[in-house]
This record gives sequence, structure tokens and C-alpha cells, in this order.
Amino acid sequence: MRTHAISRLLLLGLASMFASSYLVAQTLVVVNQGDSSVSLVDPLAGKQLATVAEATPGVHGHEAAVSADGRTAFVPIYGSTGVGHPGIDGHEMLLIDLPSRKIVGHIDFGHAVRPHQPVLSPVSGLLYVTTELDNTVTVIDPKTRKIVGAVPTGQKESHMLAISHDGRRGYTANVGAGSVSMLDLVGRKTIAVIPVSLVVQRVSISADDKLVFTADQTKPQLAVIDTATKQVKMRVTLPGLGFGTAATPDGRWLLVTVPSMNQVAVVDLRNMQVVRHIEVPSAPQEILIHPDGKTAYVSCNTSGEVAAIDLAGWKTQKLIHAGSGSDGLAWAR
Repeated sequence: MRTHAISRLLLLGLASMFASSYLVAQTLVVVNQGDSSVSLVDPLAGKQLATVAEATPGVHGHEAAVSADGRTAFVPIYGSTGVGHPGIDGHEMLLIDLPSRKIVGHIDFGHAVRPHQPVLSPVSGLLYVTTELDNTVTVIDPKTRKIVGAVPTGQKESHMLAISHDGRRGYTANVGAGSVSMLDLVGRKTIAVIPVSLVVQRVSISADDKLVFTADQTKPQLAVIDTATKQVKMRVTLPGLGFGTAATPDGRWLLVTVPSMNQVAVVDLRNMQVVRHIEVPSAPQEILIHPDGKTAYVSCNTSGEVAAIDLAGWKTQKLIHAGSGSDGLAWAR
């Protein structure tokens, strides 16, 4: 009995050690529009470890995804401007080797497409990238680094993308079209186009895949889409125009950035009402919640910082310096 007890303690100790190593090894990738760079951040220590300059100053990426093995960051180069505005149009995606912190290659889309948000499928392992000027989501095999297909969105300015947890459905926020496209990622076709407003921004999905969220840019409200009926189910009043959203893994809360108020609003998904506000630095953009559900990281554009929010105490626990125009966030493990 004593031998078994000791063995169990040793196993628990090893598991704890590996878990601690996993946490320590985690790196937060931050894409900075202002200085055309990518920051690598230690979220536990709350400090920037390194920066990687993008290929051409002034022509910048906005978002990032990281390969399943945690070694490669995919950073589409959107261009020199924002969605719907004239400027230089991007045509490629940079590949950054995270251990060496160097650009090691690129994937060329062949023409100007304004590639924006990359999302790695949790099931197929394929990488999906919004390609705005083609009104599509481009499909890439991250192992071969080759384009293998495309999914039409049927709308202009398909800027952001969320993927269901089974990897079968995609949802794009079509900014200037004011709609959300529901996509069959397996069959590579458009299922439905859901009208929301004149202009929308960002998109996210609930933990159970039943709801999709996008922020109306004409009124301070959040549109809640029922994925079964393919219609807007309700609208949630916000303290100001919303932007980025993210649901907690337990399905209880939705966090919404409100850039004009320098706040993150917290929506209770049981009654669909804002129940608290969290102060953050200026112009909060994107929210990335740690897989353990304990901390949310918020990129704050004009301050060049990332705010770490304690989701138990509902307060900003630390500010992490990144780069100018901090925006897209991704985990590297």
C-alpha cells in the first residue's frame, strides 16, 4: 500500500511539474499595426520577450494564428490601411519561426486580396484565412504551406472569421456589407448570409456553438445570431459601440471591447445583459481568453499595451507593454 501511495504521489508531482512547465512555456503573440511588428510576450511574467519586424514598414499585418506544434506563427499582411479604405493591398502571409524569432518564409496568394484573419481548424488542422478582395476564405494546408481551396462568402469585406468547435462551420463578419456569412467549411460553400446592420465588426462564437456574436457599428448594441435558425435572435445594449468579443470557456460570460469608453463590457449570457464594466487602457480591440478560463488578454491599440484581466475578481491585474497599435492576439504553446 505504501509503495502504491508513493507512486501516486510521484505521478502527481510529475503531472504538476509538466503542467507548470506548460504554463511557463506559453507565449502570447501580439500583432502591432503601428510599427509593423509582432511581439512575443511572456504573459505570466508580464513582459515582452522579443519583437519580429514585418517585411515592409507601413504595410502591416493585423492578426495571427499559430501552428498546432506552437513553432510557427502565420501573419497575413493586410496592407497599409483599414477595412474599406483605399491604400496598399496585401497579397501574402508571413511565416515566423517562433523559437528563432525570425521570418522563415511566406505564402503568396498570387494577387492583392487583403488577407486578414487566420484561424486554425481544431479538427482538420487546416488554416483558414479571410481574403477580403476575393470575397472568400482561403484554405491552406499549414504542413505543406500550400493553398488547397477557397470558400465563397457571397459578401464584400469578409474581415473576421470564427470557426465552430467541430470545425464544420465558419462565420465571417462582412464589415461594409453589414452581415455575417455562415459557411460550410467541409463542402466549401456559403450556407446563408445573415443581415445585421449597415456596418458590423468582429465575430465570435459561443462555447456550445449555438450563438454567434458581432458588433453593430451604427448603434451601441451587440447582435446575437442563432446558428440553428440562421437569424439574429436578439440585440444586447452596450455602453458604447462594441468591437471585439470573446466567450468564456464555461459558456457563462461574453466579454466585449468598447473602444470609445476604454472598457470591456461583460455580458451575462443567461439573461443577455451587461452586468459589469472593466476599465482598460485606450482603444481596446481584441480579446483572447486563456484556455483555463481564468484570465482574458485585451490588446489596447493606442496605448500599445495588453491588459490582463482576472476573470475571478473582474479587474485588470497587469498591463503588458507590446508595440504601437497592438491588435491581433494568438497563443503559442
